[in-house]
Amino acid sequence: MRRVCMALALVAVMPLGARAEPISVNLESSSNADYNGSATTEWFVVEMGDLTLSGSDPTATFLFSGLKHGSDYTVMLNVANESGLEGLRFEVLDPMDDDDAFDPETRPGYVPSGFSTSNKFDGFSFAQDSGLERSATFAGGSVDAVADEKTHRGDILMFSGLNGAEEARVTFGLRDRIGQRDFLIRVSAIGGGDGGSDTSPTPEPASMLLLGTGLAGVAGAYRRRKHAHRT
Repeated sequence: MRRVCMALALVAVMPLGARAEPISVNLESSSNADYNGSATTEWFVVEMGDLTLSGSDPTATFLFSGLKHGSDYTVMLNVANESGLEGLRFEVLDPMDDDDAFDPETRPGYVPSGFSTSNKFDGFSFAQDSGLERSATFAGGSVDAVADEKTHRGDILMFSGLNGAEEARVTFGLRDRIGQRDFLIRVSAIGGGDGGSDTSPTPEPASMLLLGTGLAGVAGAYRRRKHAHRT
């Protein structure tokens, strides 16, 4: 009996960080992405491991389950892309239920069957107003994040300004107000490298020279015409 009591006392004084929560993170689907599948969890911390992106428009969708209701979790993920990263986009996709009437009428094509975009009433968010860290750090710098999680358009978190970094360490918060639900986190690259949607072209020097020459000619013709009118 004494040994049992001592064992219980030892468990009681163990650091909370040493106890893993029953949270699971699994790769649900991917396109031009490779995940090592080694997610680990501690109390209110989820270490997702390593995600490698490549090719055109790489994406990876992860299935989360087991978050405690109303709790804020810190999630960390290492992202790599040999072609360089400019930005990353994270989006929550929640299971279809009674609140889906608040979602946009047209569901994006990337949303899988049985799920929908996240609205502000479904209880999912990137732990808005929690004060948890939101950052993407890389060699030579770091960037802040911009989130849209208080509208019905979706719960979206975007990191930009990675300046072509090949590797980045991403940290953000996550919350399931109801708890114990299965939901998805979709990760995609923004611009840079071989993928993304940054299609804003930079004018070539020759084009800029022709444009400048043309504007100068128009200005000269206007001055000559104005002078002739005065005389």
